This record gives sequence, structure tokens and C-alpha cells, in this order.
Amino acid sequence: MKLVNKYIDKHGAGHVTLRPEDDEDMWHLYNLIQEQDFVRATAIRRVQKVSTTGSIDSQRVRVNLTLQVSRVDFSSSAAPSTNEGSTSTEISANTNTAALHISGRVTSENQYVKLGAFHTLDIEANRDVRIEKADGWDSVALARVEEAIVPGRGAEVGAVVCGEGTAAFCLLSEHMTLVTQRISISIPRKAASSGASQHEKALQKFYGSIYDSFIRHIPYSNVGLKAIVIASPGWVRDSVFTYMVDEAGKRGDKILLKALREKTVRVHVSSPHVHSLVEVLKSPEIVSQLKETKFAREGIVLDKFFKMLGSDEMRAWYGSDHVSLAADRGAIGTLLISDELFRASIPETRKKYVALVEAVQQKGGEVVIFSSMHESGQQLNQLTGIAAILTFPLDIEVVEAEEKAEQAEEEATS
Repeated sequence: MKLVNKYIDKHGAGHVTLRPEDDEDMWHLYNLIQEQDFVRATAIRRVQKVSTTGSIDSQRVRVNLTLQVSRVDFSSSAAPSTNEGSTSTEISANTNTAALHISGRVTSENQYVKLGAFHTLDIEANRDVRIEKADGWDSVALARVEEAIVPGRGAEVGAVVCGEGTAAFCLLSEHMTLVTQRISISIPRKAASSGASQHEKALQKFYGSIYDSFIRHIPYSNVGLKAIVIASPGWVRDSVFTYMVDEAGKRGDKILLKALREKTVRVHVSSPHVHSLVEVLKSPEIVSQLKETKFAREGIVLDKFFKMLGSDEMRAWYGSDHVSLAADRGAIGTLLISDELFRASIPETRKKYVALVEAVQQKGGEVVIFSSMHESGQQLNQLTGIAAILTFPLDIEVVEAEEKAEQAEEEATS
């Protein structure tokens, strides 16, 4: 993301103009733009002109429109699957293009669009987007802007999560997990001699499909790619790695061979599904390589919370009301909060969570904002979207009783 222009006064009023460049930038914009904000970007309008002879000429023109936002829609890249000649083989590929749509009423009239007309802006890569916040720029929004414009971002991990006959290819960046392709090939059982032959043929076809898909969808030659993960239950990951190294050697692909040998980490997971990436990110093999990345930090912190929930539950609290009570007592060491909570349609709800984040930070606590586009963020969302690891144990029942007593005392004196 490029910062084109920024003017924000000490009260938070002002605007920021950004230029998105990739899918992750679209996700940042989705998290920045709220209902009632004013957004200016380019749009395509179909214009009809009537000539002197009465004929109608229709043409598409690009115009700049400013909308007061009523709806924001984001969709990650996805495309329908296509079969590869037989019912036993299915390969589905994604387009790697996220879509962001901003809908609302036009607030500045021009020759093509009337004031107050309803319109939808399809945000495009490499085109400027100007955002003016209806309620001003708070600390969380400003931190998101600063994070988005850091240069050199991109996919940091390429992962292949596989089982016997299935594989999912994923790219993990700071805020997103993109599934770029899925493979499903039927592997016959290894039974009699003829069955064994069919089994081996199917396996070779499966490994060949993984190799070809890896070449197309994992940017193994990129300097910024810190690790290549091959994860599976059982023996599959080792067989896949061995096949790829051998095949790269046969084809003389020295760049791939170097990447496989220097960056590959083979990890055991409990199931051959994308959600197993949570296990990958907290495995000792990968933590040492990725401990500085945001998404790895999310996985480590979430794992610590769940372990504490099972062994020391008085220091592991979750739910908005309970976490707020812990924050009031200055007991939060680490706050886990989903970015989904900051997209609340009610401004007061967002302000509540922003105030909570600021209160924890002011008291020296750590705040980890989870991305809903990572598996760890989705797990946190299933647990109300907010949790806390406390610096000292607190009994929820005792704290709630104290709160009720204080409220009763205030009502009695008022």
C-alpha cells in the first residue's frame, strides 16, 4: 500500500489517501472503511449521448465519485473448480484477486452522476482511495494505516497441506491466508498385484500434480518467502518432499532445488485440511523461523491462551464483559482481539473496543489484533472474538459480585 496523502489534525479529523497494490491492501481498506465514512475513488459509468440525428451513442467513462458509505463488502479470491478429464481427479484454482465494493450515496455531484444517487465503487489496485472518517481517526485506524504502508510486505510462507490424494496450496502473509489451489485425486487401495500397480500410478500422478501446482502457485524464488511448509498426517509430507527434490533435480531447476533444501519445513498435523495451519504455526520447527511475523505471533499467543484455559483458568478470560472487568482492574498482560470487532456497524461498539485497547496499552499490557483471514483469527472469533491472558489470577464470580455490590451502593447513594 502506498500513502499518497495524509492530513489529520490533533482531534482526529482529516483524510488519508491510499493506493492499494495487492489483495492484502484490499483487506486493510476493508478494515479501515466504516459505515458513514466518506470515500472518494474512481468508478466506471455508462453514458448515453443522443446525436442531432436521433441516434444514441453509449460509452463508458471513468469518473471520480465521493460516497457516504452505507455498506462495505469484501471477498477473497475464489474460482469454481474444473475437472481434469476424469471423475477421480479434481483441481480447483483461485484467481488470486480479492474484491472490495463500497456502496453509498453520492455526496459530490458531477456531470455524470446526480447528488444523492446510490452507487457502488469497485476498488481497483493501483488507483487512489481517499478516506475521511465520519467520527474521526482513532488510534486503531491510524495504526492500521501505518502497518499497511510498510514496504516489502507480501507472502512470507508458502504451504502445502496434504493427505493421501488431497492437497491445498496456501500463501500466508501478515494478514491473510489465501488458498490458491486445491487438488483431489482418488488413490486406489494397495491390494493385489494389479491393485498395487494402480496404487503406484495414482500416487505418481498425485505427486506430479503437486509438483506442477507448486511451480505455479508458490513463489519459491521470492526473497521475501521465509519458509516453505509441507504438512500432513502420516508419511505423505516426506514422500511429497522427496518426489519434488528428485523431480527438480531431473529438470535441472536449481532455484527450486535450492529453495526446497534451504526453506522447507516438514510438519506433522492431525488432519489434511487448511485449518491445520494453526498447528503448523505453533510447531517448534516453524516457530524458530517465523517468530518475528505477525501471524506466527497470533498462533503462539492463542495456543498459550488455550493451554492456560485448561490449566490456570483464573488467568484466562474471554468475552467482552469479562475482559472489560479484567482491564478495569489492570490485570491484563496480553489482550487477544479480532479485527472483526472493529468493523462493528454501530460506532459506539467500535469506540468501546478502541478504548479497551488503549487502556490495556497504557497500563503496559500487550495487544495482539488477530486477522479474521487467518485460521487463528477464525478460532478466536468462535470464542467471542476477544480474550485475555491475565498477569495475576482473578475469580470471575468474585469480581462480578464486587461489581454488583458497587452498583448497588451507587444506586443507593444517588
